[in-house]
Parts: sequence; structure tokens; C-alpha cells
Amino acid sequence: MSAKGIWVSDRQFIRFAEPGMRLTDQIATRDRSIDYLGLGMVLPNPDPILKAKGQDIRVYRDLRSDAHLGGCVRRRKSAVKALEWGLDRGQAKSRVAKNIEAIFADLKLDRIIGEILEAPLYGYQPLEITWGRVGGLVVPTDLQGKPPEWFVYGLDNKLRFRTKARPFEGEDLPERKFIVARQDATYANPYGFPDLSMCFWPIVFKKGGVKFWVNFAEKYGTPWAIGKLPRGTPQADIDTLADQLEAMIQDAVAVVPDDGSVELVEAAGKSASADLYERLVMFCRSEISIALTGTNQTVEANSNKASASAGLEVADDLRDGDAGIVAEVMNQLIRWTCEVNWGGGDRPVWSLWDQEAQDVTQAERDKTVTESGAKLTNKYWMRAYRFQEGDLAPESAPTPPAFSATQFAEGGATDPLATETDQLAAAAAPAWSAMLDAIRTEVDQAADLATLQTRLTEIYGGLDSGELRNIMAAAFALAELKGMADAQADA
Repeated sequence: MSAKGIWVSDRQFIRFAEPGMRLTDQIATRDRSIDYLGLGMVLPNPDPILKAKGQDIRVYRDLRSDAHLGGCVRRRKSAVKALEWGLDRGQAKSRVAKNIEAIFADLKLDRIIGEILEAPLYGYQPLEITWGRVGGLVVPTDLQGKPPEWFVYGLDNKLRFRTKARPFEGEDLPERKFIVARQDATYANPYGFPDLSMCFWPIVFKKGGVKFWVNFAEKYGTPWAIGKLPRGTPQADIDTLADQLEAMIQDAVAVVPDDGSVELVEAAGKSASADLYERLVMFCRSEISIALTGTNQTVEANSNKASASAGLEVADDLRDGDAGIVAEVMNQLIRWTCEVNWGGGDRPVWSLWDQEAQDVTQAERDKTVTESGAKLTNKYWMRAYRFQEGDLAPESAPTPPAFSATQFAEGGATDPLATETDQLAAAAAPAWSAMLDAIRTEVDQAADLATLQTRLTEIYGGLDSGELRNIMAAAFALAELKGMADAQADA
């Protein structure tokens, strides 16, 4: 038996058991890297905006007050919440699947999904599990999102809770107590990538553009009131007229000397400057839309049907990515529940799906299958498309193929039993139909091909063939009698 190891060159073979060469361990780690000298026990969030400002992700939470950004966030979350969700039993035991389904029925999934979807916005979202005992089982009774800035990652990429006693390095967390939803997390950045980081500067410039735009509108949007007095007018009279004109802007009423005049002058040639502010604001809105929804078709005036359709496809891809984050958290919760109560084993899988898209795909497939000659039963239509009893017309009993006696005659000769054969086939039709119905039921209920093969083997000997045996015995007896009669006639 050859020793276990690896060839590192064409001449050198290193065994796994040799010291200094443990291929089961990691070599490139933070505690050995030159880039992480003197960092202590925690890994700072490497987000460039947070590092430059010296703040935590609360700076991103303040961006949520922007109307356009807030609308994009609601739209993105609503897209995931609109999906159907449920459990796929798979190879799990029926008892396990039913208990998991009951556990999830008691959870407030709509709120939990909304809190999990904070992860794409901030990069990561810790969720604390509250365990309880229900009916002899230890089950999660609640899953609640906690502020991400309360937590920090250690050099081993494990989540730590920043407490009052240890505000910087944090404390270790117990097993199976916290689940972290993350977006695009890596070894170098376990905090994940926050989509709101792409919106920070657009929001800053947008607020600045709106501020200058408002100042511009106040300055040049209102006509200027210009008062004219004779040369040599005392300064006191000039100040009095200026105060009156200022009040006129608010009240549209002013009193001027009879030798003076007031002229209202409109600001001309400033539309181009106003367009610059508007274009800046719209550009920032477009960048926010692209960052959060993958498309800017809702804010672009020159969008068309093709670009809108492409934008919707990108939005669906983002929705599916967010749904994957939610499904990962829920399946981790199922995994821990099964480990605590049943020691692991096969477990059901929780997933989200677009029922409308699946219906269209399935309908197209069923149409192709039926046009190819396959016949689908009413049970299939009711199961696949959720029809109710009475929605479909009753199925007609299948008629077994009646073999013509001439098919077995030699040289095209006429079979003397042709008439009796047709009568026997008609008499055997109900028995054949009953046997086919039993097999069809097994096909409809089978989860996969292997299960169907096993089930058909089990029921083969139990099919009711008594009536068919009687008919076949009568057929053999009739054939024998016919033969004897023909022999006597020939003699």
C-alpha cells in the first residue's frame, strides 16, 4: 500500500504525516501575515468609505431618509417577499418534515425575511435565535435581527459581540445562537459588501445639488424689485426704500416717494444654469437606482422597451440573489434544529420561487409533451395546476388494444375465432382497466423513478387478476372446443 502524500515536484514526494507539511491545515492565515501585525483580536471593517470617515455602518443607516433611496430599498425587499416559499421534503423523514413545517408556521416569516434582507444593504446582518422547548423538542421560537455595529469579526473570521466590558475586541458567542446573513463575504472581508456604500457619494452630491438648486431658485426665480430715487437722495431715504422693497417681496405692497419708481426685473439667461443643477440631481438618482435595483429605467427619460426589458431581467437577478441569502439563513436554522433534536441526517430544504414564472415554464413543457403524444391524467393536472374537484371533465376508461385475429393468421388466412376473439377482448377490458388504474396511481404518487420501480415490484403480485384469469380460461376452453369441432368437420 502506497503512503499518503503529494508529489511537489517530479523528484520530491512529501507524506502528509511529515512535520511542517500538514495539508489539512491552512498556511496563509492572518496571524502569520505581515499585513495584520498589531491588530489585536479584531478585524476592522475594510469598507473604504467607513475607513475614510472613521465611523461604523450607522453612517449608511442615515442614508435611508432619502426618498429615492428609501423607495428603491422597499422595492427590492418587496420583490423577494412577493415570492412563494415553502419546504421540499426531499429524502428527509416524514416526521422531521412535518415538525419543521410546524416550527416555521409559528415564526413570523414576513418580518424575519425583511430583517435578513438588511444584509445586502449593510453587507452583513446578525440574527439572534431564541430557542424554546415545544412538545418535547428544542425549537427556534424567534429569529431577530440585531444592529450590525454591535458586532465585529475576529482574526479567525468568527463573529464577536462588543459589550460594555469589552467594547473593542468583543466577546465570543455561543454555538447555534447567532446566524449571520452576508452578501459577497470573503476571507479577506467577512463583513460582506454593502450596497449602500455605492450610494454614499451620490447621496452626498445629490443633497449638495438640491441645496444649491434651492438657493438658485430663491435668488433667480423671484423677480428683482429695483427702486429708483433722484440723485442726491439722503442715505436715510435710500435705506427706508430698501426696507420697503424687502417687505414688498413678501407682501407685494410698498410705498415709495412720488419722485421715485419701482421696477420688477426678471432674471434672464439663467435657464442653462438651472438645468445643470437638475442634471446633477437626476444623475445622482440614476446612480442610486443602478446600485440598488440594477437599472435606471425609472429615472431615465430616454428609456425604451428593449432597455426596460433588459433592466427587468437584471432586477430579477438581484431578487434571486437576495432570495438566496434568505434561503441560506433559513436552511442553516433547519440544519441546527435537526442536529439538536434528531442528530442530523437528511433534512428538508426551504426555498423561495417565482410561482408565475414556474407556471409558464411548466405549461409550455406540458404543451410540448402532450403534442408529442403523451396523455396526462386529471390527477396530474389537479396536482400541477391546483384544480379543484369538478373543474376537469371525467376521464374515459382506456380501452385495451384489441388484437385482430388476422394479425396471427399465416399467409393472410381468415381466423375462425375472429368473432369470439373480439368478444373476449371486450369482456377483458374492465379487468385490464382496473389493473392499469392501480399502476397509474402508483406512477402519479411516486417521488422519483427509483421509488416507482420499487413500488411496482411490491404490488405486482397483489394486482387483482382473478377476473382476467377467468376470461383467459374461457378463451382457452373455447379455442379447444373450436379446434375439436373443426377436426370432426374435416373427418
